Amino acid sequence: MKNNVRLLILFSILLNITACKKNSSNGQVEDNTSSEKSNAETIVSDNKSATKEPEKVKAVEPFTRIVMDTSMGVIEIDLNAEKAPITVANFLSYVDSKQFDGTIFHRVMKDFMIQGGGFTVAGDEKETRASIKNEGNNGLSNERGSIAMARTNHPDSATAQFFINVVNNAPLDAANGRPGYAVFGKVVSGMDVVDAIREVKTGPKTLRSLHPDGKLFPSPNGNVPMKDVEIKTIKRAENSP
Repeated sequence: MKNNVRLLILFSILLNITACKKNSSNGQVEDNTSSEKSNAETIVSDNKSATKEPEKVKAVEPFTRIVMDTSMGVIEIDLNAEKAPITVANFLSYVDSKQFDGTIFHRVMKDFMIQGGGFTVAGDEKETRASIKNEGNNGLSNERGSIAMARTNHPDSATAQFFINVVNNAPLDAANGRPGYAVFGKVVSGMDVVDAIREVKTGPKTLRSLHPDGKLFPSPNGNVPMKDVEIKTIKRAENSP
């Protein structure tokens, strides 16, 4: 009888230890999720579901310069494939397919960033290829003038949308288990254009987001320029690989 009692006590202790470990694990996951959600809510991709498979792209050089011709001027950016090879290859595949031509900067936050690459001048979200692995932990910081990928709350959800930091945004960097937002290049010419874009008048505006079934539906957005800031073209610079 005593042996049975001892076994029951031991079993009860083991159950309590297991339960405590489980609760501790769940709490940590919830804390990380809450922290990530808080950061992601400040800058997310509007793309909810990629609908195409990723394309194979040619190998990229360590640094590739691209020229972004906008309705407010030209911005030149050096892409860093040494630190972000997956992200740069993905971005260049969209550049070469002219995905960005005729799109807009659809979210502008004066003291934060300018975001584009996802919506046409007509306000319709563009179809994208599959999402890519997050390279946020590559040592590059979301400092003023850097370009990074927008995404949803899921770390590996970036597709085509990008943003240019107009101030130093260190809280967007990977740290303490937070995946961060993948920086993959830096503006080398045209920060005056970036600063002009950040000053445009913005407000709420309804764009049309792409549903996974391929249909477009009205989607209210905030911080949208009242007058379109168009990305006319993004091309590789002449003599750039």
